Amino acid sequence: MTEQRPGAHMAAEIAQQPDVLAGLVARQAEIAEVAEKISHHPPRFALLAARGSSDHAALYAKYLIEVLLGLPAGLVSPSTATLYGARPDLRDVLFVTVSQSGGSPDLIEVTETARRQGALTVSVTNTPDSPLRAASELGVDIGAGVEKAVAATKTYSATLMALYLLIDAVRGGKAADAEKIGELAQQTLDGAAEGVQRAVDRYRFVDRVLTTGRGYSYASALEGSLKLAETSYLAARAYSGADLLHGPVAAVDGETAVLAVTSKGQGGQAMHEVLEAVGKRGADVLAVGSAAAEMPAALRIDVAPTVEELAPILEILPIQRIALGLSLARGGDPDSPRGLLKVTKTR
Repeated sequence: MTEQRPGAHMAAEIAQQPDVLAGLVARQAEIAEVAEKISHHPPRFALLAARGSSDHAALYAKYLIEVLLGLPAGLVSPSTATLYGARPDLRDVLFVTVSQSGGSPDLIEVTETARRQGALTVSVTNTPDSPLRAASELGVDIGAGVEKAVAATKTYSATLMALYLLIDAVRGGKAADAEKIGELAQQTLDGAAEGVQRAVDRYRFVDRVLTTGRGYSYASALEGSLKLAETSYLAARAYSGADLLHGPVAAVDGETAVLAVTSKGQGGQAMHEVLEAVGKRGADVLAVGSAAAEMPAALRIDVAPTVEELAPILEILPIQRIALGLSLARGGDPDSPRGLLKVTKTR
């Protein structure tokens, strides 16, 4: 039997994302049927439950719900129900649980609890026959296919895409802005290849990385930090650009690498001041995004431009490639990070 080379699964699954994203957009009408059922019971507000990479996708959805739908939205703490037995009144609440596997006991239990407490429950999962889907009234199938690498790549971007399509459909949209997302994803992967290699060469020996972004792109900063930590074992921390200036910037110095997610739009504009501040403290800044060329940075990786609310689907792609490249350069295997399993079960 031929031995699988390190990172082969992660590399292949990153490369599959343009087709996965295009396939999801082609299923917009199917997802719109779920949105129509939500519209029949207009919620007072929305709650989202998730863990790991899915938690970052849920944060992205929180921004979408608050900005596009004008509804308050929050991320729940599953342990309030699973460990502490809290039973809040959730009548007229939209409760969305995001989980690639659909198998974590705490997410299943909190969804069951929310449903009993009167919420309209929706699961967004890559496993349509999972216990989570059975616990939910409605479900959206991410449809990314089997993911063999432990580190989530295509399931993460597909989750973002599915959440966007769902929320856009709730407001009556037809996913017009996402029509070319598959092509833009391929353009981003192809165009970023040289910059990704420069970043890997530049940061392969770094020990401390700080990731940052604002608005929709804050989710990308969080996911980027997780990818670097779980594949390359880096001491990676993520901050919103605003929070970074409220204190953590004091810890930034010439030994700090800063990966800044900076796409065109309000969030990206707000990052200019942040990067000037960390630059003055000697940080080595890598800017990733469609606004990277406008940022004060030592290295820039451009991303295909799109509307701001879709930018996280594209800007995470070169960051995944950086995590893959750094892991391999540091002698690791990002397909099987030490101490991690594909499905993590918590309560």
